Amino acid sequence: MNSPRRTTLRITGDTPRRRGEDRGRQARADITRAWQVYEELFATVAAGNARTLDVPALALRTVKAARAWAPELVAEMEGVAEGAGMPFWTIAALNARTEILAEAGAPRTGECSTLVRVGPRTTGGQCWDWHQELADAWHLQTVAGDAQGFAGITEYGILAKIGVNEAGVGVLFNILGHADDAATGVPVHLVARQVLGAAGSFAEAVGMLTGAPVSASTVVTVVTADRAASVELAPAGSAVVAPDDRGWLVRTNHFLAPALAAGELRGRREPETYDRHRLLTERVLTHGGGPGTEESDAGTSDAGTSDAGTSGLETAGLETAGLETAGLETAGLETAGLETAGRDAFGRHPSGPEPSGLDASDGAALGPESLVGLLTAHRDDGAEVCCHAPAEGRLGSRWATLATVAVDPAERRLRVHDGGPCSAGPGTWTPLTAPRR
Repeated sequence: MNSPRRTTLRITGDTPRRRGEDRGRQARADITRAWQVYEELFATVAAGNARTLDVPALALRTVKAARAWAPELVAEMEGVAEGAGMPFWTIAALNARTEILAEAGAPRTGECSTLVRVGPRTTGGQCWDWHQELADAWHLQTVAGDAQGFAGITEYGILAKIGVNEAGVGVLFNILGHADDAATGVPVHLVARQVLGAAGSFAEAVGMLTGAPVSASTVVTVVTADRAASVELAPAGSAVVAPDDRGWLVRTNHFLAPALAAGELRGRREPETYDRHRLLTERVLTHGGGPGTEESDAGTSDAGTSDAGTSGLETAGLETAGLETAGLETAGLETAGLETAGRDAFGRHPSGPEPSGLDASDGAALGPESLVGLLTAHRDDGAEVCCHAPAEGRLGSRWATLATVAVDPAERRLRVHDGGPCSAGPGTWTPLTAPRR
């Protein structure tokens, strides 16, 4: 069964301001509708926690941090505001929605689950869970004109979220929660936008992420053709988490690095994130990888390769011997409770054939069919990875899996299913390829 195609914005412009204006003009009505829901959501969540928010002040506070870190992001948001005919602070608030909801004391039941498989062809994907009332407030996009063209999904008015760029750098996105989360730093969605639009390699992406002065927590999983790592971001610092000894990264909505887990907020409030992580970890342990041809989708994109960069992350100012900037050890990532056995710090085999225990089937790409098979899990299965909203409930309490995304960095391509993995089928995926600059 073919599903209706979600709107794709084709955004162009030779300056950040012009790209923003293009976005704002194309999506003017949709941005206005999205803002109306968020305005109500901010107020509802804050009232439920006996808090009062000054949303314009909070939004502009994050703008100050963003301008100091990457002023071009502010220029792009200014362009969106002009193109959409909206006050600038409302566009800033949309891009800082994670930080503002942290100030409001938002519970984060539901949220996202991510799987990545490092091998001869590294691939992965995720469920994106969010409020049912915002099910019509997201779109597909391609963005050209920046240092790197990119494709992905995001919400109306928000510059980026999940995607892959023309250098083959992919970004997957899971919100976390830390006791110190606030709306004082660079919004995490703007950090994702900067990586997608500027990172030419895995090393550059990791360097940008670990150097971002954020004030709310998230884990951004960076995926290229031959390696992957999750970068945990929090007000207390950052940590880089490598794949396990079979090349898998499994992420839900809690910290894995012990130094950051000491400030864990989300998991203490809503331990279902641990249930999802446990279930998915059990599933990937018995997953054979599927046929290597599962990724084929002739005619949907031009072949591309990632610029994976140097072997030592020198361009990002990191040292592979210890990842001192993240406080982790690559010899086994003991501080994150992981082992890299036979791989380098990011799941890549230094040379030669796959080590014993990783046969050809094990190393196969994680295509959409395998991905949805792993992610299709409901409460009766032991954890609700594929999330369905209840028929009734107040705004802020009705969570659903709004999209399922599969990323293939070697092809510079995503495939997006509109809805949860349990409803995905051969005809429901929309392919999207990163444009050339």
